[in-house]
Amino acid sequence: MQKIFYIPILLFSWVTLAQEEVPTSFTLQEAVAYALENNYTAINSNRDMVDAQKQKWETIATGLPQINGNVSYQNQLKQPVSVIPAEFFGGEPGTFEEVVFSTKQSASATATLTQLIFDGSYIVGVQAAKTFVDYTQNTKEKSDLEVKKSVVEAYGNVLLAQESVAILEKNKSNLEKNVYETEKILENGLTEEENLDQLKITLASINSQLKNAIRLKEITLQMFNLIIGLPIETPTILEENLDELTEEQIDFKLLETPFSLSNNVDYKLMTNLNEQRQLELKLAKSKALPTLSGFVNYGTSAFSNEFTFFNGDQEWFDSSVLGIEMNIPIFSSFKRSASTQRARIALDKAKTQMQETEQMLQLQWERAKSNYTLAIDEYQTSKDNLALAERIERKNQIKYDEGIATSFELREAQTQLYSSQQEYLQSMVDVINQKTELETVLNNN
Repeated sequence: MQKIFYIPILLFSWVTLAQEEVPTSFTLQEAVAYALENNYTAINSNRDMVDAQKQKWETIATGLPQINGNVSYQNQLKQPVSVIPAEFFGGEPGTFEEVVFSTKQSASATATLTQLIFDGSYIVGVQAAKTFVDYTQNTKEKSDLEVKKSVVEAYGNVLLAQESVAILEKNKSNLEKNVYETEKILENGLTEEENLDQLKITLASINSQLKNAIRLKEITLQMFNLIIGLPIETPTILEENLDELTEEQIDFKLLETPFSLSNNVDYKLMTNLNEQRQLELKLAKSKALPTLSGFVNYGTSAFSNEFTFFNGDQEWFDSSVLGIEMNIPIFSSFKRSASTQRARIALDKAKTQMQETEQMLQLQWERAKSNYTLAIDEYQTSKDNLALAERIERKNQIKYDEGIATSFELREAQTQLYSSQQEYLQSMVDVINQKTELETVLNNN
């Protein structure tokens, strides 16, 4: 009985150990690397690559030798009867004799080797299979870039949510202190009730924002887990903070990186499309060429009125055939011509699309540079504005405590501070996302 339970216990221990080895804390780069292996889209992209390789070989194999076997057995439950003139057997003219020409049972086994000698469409098909593999590789590259963008955006959103919660909790604590102190002052009759109401309004707004931020913090973390390929309830920890990550993402040298069309994945995919259209034109033309194939077979047959095919004395009769077949297209009522013209039109359209893509990608690069530059500028501006808003709020807080400023003035300063805080947080996320967008256009991995 101990041996029976020993293996399940080992398996359970191994599964538990494997589960413990799953990482639950990530830097941004670690998150991207993990997602490229475990993201659901990335997993299927890898499968597509394998499938494309198999499809390529499937195409190639159609032009290689093919061997097929055939085994048959027949039992004529009711044998066909033929009649012939009886005079052939010495009978009276004008009469007929019933004759059965075959045995009741028969068996045969045949093996046939076929080989394609020439087929223009096969040659084009092999070229198309290679192009399809290239297309799949480029599709995977694009998929990986999209996964990276999604991870960066999700990572930034989690950090944004965490920072928002921390800032709102700090704001709430300061407001609660203000409300408490104002209540005491009001009890002593040294202020108006309206001042207290103003602070309570601000506090209620902060409370509502904080609750929403806490919910978003949980949701963004679950979304992050989903994108990188972890169960959504995994207690994941992000090792970087928003300030440090933003400073790391400011790279002015990236703005000086020249744009190369050949590196852009969308340009590569458009190149694949043009190659495909060229091959479709070649395929349409190849259908006017003859096809040539050869075959050789070898078979053996046996005949008997009883089932004696496995007996050693059963006689078997061998046969073999060698042949070559050529199929020559002669006239198709201009069907092939129309097909060729359609393929040429499709190629011309693809060339036009290529020109459009070149212009659009150039514009996309310029826009990505501009957006990245703007994001950096907005980050610096919002950082300075936040420092000013904090200074203004502190001054108004002091004035309010001394009875110089009203609650309206304090609330206005606080509102300005809260707005500056959110703008600052969003500007950091924008820097991170816009850098990733520019890297995607440049395909700068």
